[in-house]
Amino acid sequence: MEYCEATPATTTTTTSSPQSISPNSSNSSSPPPPPNTPTPQVVISPCAACKILRRRCADKCVLAPYFPPTEPAKFTIAHRVFGASNIIKFLQELPESQRADAVSSMVYEASARIRDPVYGCAGAICQLQKQVNELQAQLAKAQAEVVNMQLQQANLVALLCMEVAQSPQPNSQQSVDTFINSLQSYQSNPIFMEENNLGSLWEPLWT
Repeated sequence: MEYCEATPATTTTTTSSPQSISPNSSNSSSPPPPPNTPTPQVVISPCAACKILRRRCADKCVLAPYFPPTEPAKFTIAHRVFGASNIIKFLQELPESQRADAVSSMVYEASARIRDPVYGCAGAICQLQKQVNELQAQLAKAQAEVVNMQLQQANLVALLCMEVAQSPQPNSQQSVDTFINSLQSYQSNPIFMEENNLGSLWEPLWT
């Protein structure tokens, strides 16, 4: 009888080595997709005209360039006097280069009409014209006075020059003789004589 020894079976465990990823693989060549970031929405506020009229402001609104949302009173004044339809119609008939001046004129005229319902801007223009006329009259008067003073100064200088040219230079003896002659002329004056007579009449009272 034969006996055989059973040898235990040895189990070998093999660990799989990590596979090397080649750089040419498709996974490494494509970058990861970027996250979906929501684009910010730009909120455009309507112009002051469309906001007051409570309507949607279109992209090519005629009133938007001249009535910004920060100046609602500007459109309120013009709309109160002229009306929105008239303003739009008037701006559409003008070229774009003249629309800004037209809006400024309408706002000014509407403000004047609100202040003065009877005359409006015509009353303000008349008042300003009156002030201009008064100032022009004052300016003309001042200019005439300046010219008159200049003529007087020129005449005075001319007379002084003529006197200096005609009269010789007086010496001291001539000045003394002139003074004596002037005294004699004053003594021969009857008014001077009357004063002397009055003085002689008062002399006995003091003696």
